[in-house]
Amino acid sequence: MGLFAYFKHRLAILPQLLLLPLLFGISAPVSMAQDQQSVDDSMEVMEVFKQDAMEKQAVNELTDNEKHKILFYMGIALLILLCTTAYLGVSMVVFNQEVFVKHMISAGLTVTLGLAHAVVAIVWFFPF
Repeated sequence: MGLFAYFKHRLAILPQLLLLPLLFGISAPVSMAQDQQSVDDSMEVMEVFKQDAMEKQAVNELTDNEKHKILFYMGIALLILLCTTAYLGVSMVVFNQEVFVKHMISAGLTVTLGLAHAVVAIVWFFPF
């Protein structure tokens, strides 16, 4: 009788074992649908953030008129530095004044601002 009770217990588990693959077969498409839904939801969330970032970028973007004004003011400063450098160079040579250090500082600033002006103009307006 001990052997019969043992097999009876095992036979009681048999229908559950047969239903187990069916249970996994049903739950797999449900979990895949949930995964697909979560991917769709995450894409919607990312679209909201992307749209928000594009709106912020559009607000912070300079117009062509503002860019022209910036380049104009840089050009004025460049002309002033260029005239100052020339004046200091002429006064050093013609009037024999000791302004070599001032002349070199002015020349360095002129070259630096000239390069910055050229780079900004190329980056903003190269393809016209």
